[in-house]
Amino acid sequence: MIVITLTNCPPALRGDLTKWLQEINTGVYVGRVSARVRDKIWNRVQESIKSGRATMVFSTNNEQRMDFRVHNTSWEPIDFDGLKLILRPSPARVKKLSEVRMGFSNVAKTRKAKQMSRGKRQGKPFPATYVVLNLETTGLSAKEDNLLKIDAIIVGGGQIKKDFHALVKPHANIPPHTKAPIGLSNEILGREGRELAQVMPEFLTFTGDLPVVSHNADFDYGFLRSACECCGLPLFSNQCIDILALARRLVDDVKNYKLETLLEHFNIDVSNMQDCLAPKQLYEKLIELHQGRE
Repeated sequence: MIVITLTNCPPALRGDLTKWLQEINTGVYVGRVSARVRDKIWNRVQESIKSGRATMVFSTNNEQRMDFRVHNTSWEPIDFDGLKLILRPSPARVKKLSEVRMGFSNVAKTRKAKQMSRGKRQGKPFPATYVVLNLETTGLSAKEDNLLKIDAIIVGGGQIKKDFHALVKPHANIPPHTKAPIGLSNEILGREGRELAQVMPEFLTFTGDLPVVSHNADFDYGFLRSACECCGLPLFSNQCIDILALARRLVDDVKNYKLETLLEHFNIDVSNMQDCLAPKQLYEKLIELHQGRE
């Protein structure tokens, strides 16, 4: 489900939108379309609305089951303690808007605990074929930092079917005060890295419409969607399976839910292991734990 509200909308754009959506009031459009069609509609809005303003609210696979996009407006989407909000930024807060606070809210944690206490948790079956994803970046902000490396594997029936590895040339050199990911440097990225506009289409073709498994999916999806936006590509919107969220539901006796902590908890040896194998094995352990409780 999507809802789009427009101000100063050109007549031609109104005609385009009514091919897909129902206009329930002047400048207000509602409908149910696929993620790919939704992204194309939003691109059309941005290209055609000129000096007008647009806001879109749409269903997605996050904690609140919804997300926002805005164009030509001072109201901006933010992530506050795991909750998606849309606020008019004050001047003092403008520089902080790209700072993403990861994790789920306390409200959501309480709700999930109540759901578990009512009995066996019902949910979708785990997919037989999926993509395991691992990214390396220069920092935590998808808007300000650079995507440096994408590693992904396609897993089917527990076996690795295909793999994808790409180094990305950053927009600027990694600053000396920034701790670069292990095995990466300005020299290596300059020599072996490729332009983001080359890497992203290949990655989207590799993943197709398969569900994606990653630890802290909000972080990874933030960088992937930002990369798609920079390259003029449809925003990455594959179904996500967040190992972090899954571990929070199933594992109690750990000090935190960092990837390294969970790997140690399950005695997964990561020495001489490819980047995606660690989250793959962790995901399989969590599936076993989940099935053992049924």
